[in-house]
Amino acid sequence: MNDYDEIALRIAEIILSPDSALGFIHGMLSVPVDLGYLVYGYLDTESHYPHETERIRITYAIANGILNHDRVIDAIQIVFSQFNKYVTESEQNKIYSSSISSLSGRTLTNAFLSVRITNAVLINANFFVKARGGLIGNILLAGGMMERCIRTSEHLSVDEPEVYEALRHKDYDLLYFLFEPALKPFVDALSIRRTQGMIAFNQILQKVESTVNGHHG
Repeated sequence: MNDYDEIALRIAEIILSPDSALGFIHGMLSVPVDLGYLVYGYLDTESHYPHETERIRITYAIANGILNHDRVIDAIQIVFSQFNKYVTESEQNKIYSSSISSLSGRTLTNAFLSVRITNAVLINANFFVKARGGLIGNILLAGGMMERCIRTSEHLSVDEPEVYEALRHKDYDLLYFLFEPALKPFVDALSIRRTQGMIAFNQILQKVESTVNGHHG
């Protein structure tokens, strides 16, 4: 399986079964990963000063309600909107309209996907907060999670600057690490469009369409 096929199949899986996002996101908020980021951030001394500015931005964003349910949905819909900018209306109808039998129309489908992915993110986040236990552990893991938040945002700014800028406008780039496992194939497809052109992007779309339609065939 080539990279195009893998990306297309992951996109199709999310479109066909939004609840599969729970599987992608499961384990995202994990103790070993956060501890790893905490250690990495400590050892990477050159990042200490710039990341301190980002930590202040995170603090203000949280105080301003960035973790509210509606804000997370809005952030996810922005990523879908960036993806759909390069998908014709006809292609969107082919991909989305038959993906969820109880819905019709690409706009409703995108909204539905955003809500389901958001719910999956917040369910995992709530479980993780309850499962951590211990004040010291909370502080350490929060530090690791903050480091991961910052570095995931930085990576997005390099991998797909257009998506980053669209999210950064509302500080939503700070949320990207929460739903990256579910939406990364859409961002990867956009990265391929930017680096390899529309022909490559359209090949991914054709594979997505054939997978979605084959599922209902």
